[in-house]
Amino acid sequence: MADSRLVLGTGRCLLIGEVALTHDGSLGLAHAYIDAVADVGADAVKFQTHIAAAESTPDEPFRVHFSQQDATRYDYWKRMEFTESQWRELAVHATDRNLIFLSSPFSLEAVDLLERVGMEAWKVPSGEVGNMALLDRMITTGKPVILSSGLSSLAELDTAVSLVRTAELPVAVLQCTTAYPCPPDRVGLNMLSVFRERYNCPVGLSDHSGTIYAGLAASTLGADVLEVHVTMSRELFGPDVVASVTLEEFRQIINGVRFIEQMKANPVDKDHAAAEVQPLRAIFTKSLVARIDLPSGTILQADQLVAKKPGTGVSPERLGDIVGPNGNFQTLPTFSKLSLSFGMLLGRLELFAVLVLFFPSFWKN
Repeated sequence: MADSRLVLGTGRCLLIGEVALTHDGSLGLAHAYIDAVADVGADAVKFQTHIAAAESTPDEPFRVHFSQQDATRYDYWKRMEFTESQWRELAVHATDRNLIFLSSPFSLEAVDLLERVGMEAWKVPSGEVGNMALLDRMITTGKPVILSSGLSSLAELDTAVSLVRTAELPVAVLQCTTAYPCPPDRVGLNMLSVFRERYNCPVGLSDHSGTIYAGLAASTLGADVLEVHVTMSRELFGPDVVASVTLEEFRQIINGVRFIEQMKANPVDKDHAAAEVQPLRAIFTKSLVARIDLPSGTILQADQLVAKKPGTGVSPERLGDIVGPNGNFQTLPTFSKLSLSFGMLLGRLELFAVLVLFFPSFWKN
């Protein structure tokens, strides 16, 4: 899409607030989430578009049997549906709040609906990466593709990435673990470097940890995309709430990521930094002073001196220049050092006692 705002790999992480189905079928709550995600400073808001008759049957089991009002998961998907005009209203609202509007489709019909609504990119959910018909339908729109990897092997991801690349479309791959919530030992941050090397494309994390930690850690590793499930409250109803962060926690993630980006973009030169803080040295450093009053002409000993603030006098680094052996002959040329050494040897009386041993007359007597 020529005018898409979704540009990855620039050093600025795309921060996606994943609403998914936490709106619980309420259009009003879905709109409220758009405002809330915009207010905390995210770049994009993402939903899921389910059309029950196109993707499921009444035999589909619940992943987590959380609902007291839906007899089957099919009933739940049905209750999560919005009409095309309602989806369009959500997309317009997101755009008005300067958010990129995204929604993961779970059927061909959902792809077609969202294409009519207007999408800037496709986020392929983990369970659909191997659905070649669905992926083909997305690719025909000519828009960037973001792949989640929660249920895929590397071989399956290879196939999906290759399909997108064949169409010469931008592709990104997100590390994702299908666990709700995802424990720290299964987050898999190591896969960011694996994906980056394997596919030479933007990479990121689809985070289900329900904490601020995984996203911040991914940012330090150079994640180009960070998708985080959000909830108005952990007391709300729904299967993804336990894997979500609150909106205030999402704000902390966003602020943290932007802080990390600034740190990484501005490496520090220690010599230059030291020069910049030179005026502060007098305040924070110390000078050598006498522990007690000393008469003029005193030969200084180390135990007579102490380092105290301010640092406007003789630096403690010069202690060895003032006392001890560091006042030496290091600066003299080599010939002078040899001459002095010879003179010192001649001045040793013991030398003559040794020299007489080499005279024959000494042994004759």
